[in-house]
Amino acid sequence: MSAGHSHSELGPARVEEVSDGVFAYIQPDGSWWINNMGFLTGKHHTVAIDASSTVARTQAFQQAIGKKTSIPVTTLVNTHHHGDHTNGNFLFEGATIVAHEDARRLIVEDGEEGIKRLQTAGIFVNPDGGPDWGDIKPAPPFLTFTDGVDVHVDDLRCEVRHPGTPAHTTNDSVIWLPERKVLFAGDLLFNGGTPFLLMGSVAGAIEAVESLRQYDAEVVVPGHGDVCTMAIVDDVLEYLAFVLDLAARGHAEGIAPLDLARQTDLGKFAELSDSERIVGNLHRAYAELGGANRGAPIDALAAIGDMVTYNGGKPLTCLA
Repeated sequence: MSAGHSHSELGPARVEEVSDGVFAYIQPDGSWWINNMGFLTGKHHTVAIDASSTVARTQAFQQAIGKKTSIPVTTLVNTHHHGDHTNGNFLFEGATIVAHEDARRLIVEDGEEGIKRLQTAGIFVNPDGGPDWGDIKPAPPFLTFTDGVDVHVDDLRCEVRHPGTPAHTTNDSVIWLPERKVLFAGDLLFNGGTPFLLMGSVAGAIEAVESLRQYDAEVVVPGHGDVCTMAIVDDVLEYLAFVLDLAARGHAEGIAPLDLARQTDLGKFAELSDSERIVGNLHRAYAELGGANRGAPIDALAAIGDMVTYNGGKPLTCLA
């Protein structure tokens, strides 16, 4: 569990070359606000996949890119709108920022006030102090798509695709490199962490994660956690099915999401980091069982408040 670590124990981020000129940037321990990124280098282009949650973490990512290539980042692809993947967008000056159209809408709607509100709400706390977010300026994508777009790094085609349904969010995208059999899955996949569907859909996530089987990937870079294989798809689907089944029973019996979570034995899923996400996931599932559309806005603050209560009334551990 992430609460068992101190910031100094996490270890440094690492660069893994998963194919020729294709790099995963892995940030331990993958818990709240500690995401993975990636970059692709060519003779004429450098493409980055996601920024990070804080100024310092994004700058460290940029420095890592600079050690592998002298070609500046010309394109930045965001896998979705969440701040751990987009807060550092503004540091990529001159780069074309690409994402799903709904990612742009939500970043614009949140604006600088939304960023500040989340930072000062006291929901996420680093036991060592902070987090030190830095002076973040919202930088929404300005090249957007509905279903997908192809980005090329010299002759290497990168297929950026929306799964067609709300899942982790309404605007998830994966980046598939068919010639290399490498998949950057964004937060459709968590490796070692609890999936989080509060702003998307549990049922939609099951469809979206199942759809990843269409990619014959040999290497998978999840949004959080270590580089892995397609075996992670089965692991994530097992958790999602557990949530959906639990929600169906609890909703039918009229048990509130927080109460249901408290009386549920998570079994092996308790080993995943950030297990309090079960509460937010149940809030989302309940909304849809009550007739809400996938991805429809729900009272996220109430759900997060219940997550804090489930966490013993303590703020959620964020080591960013």
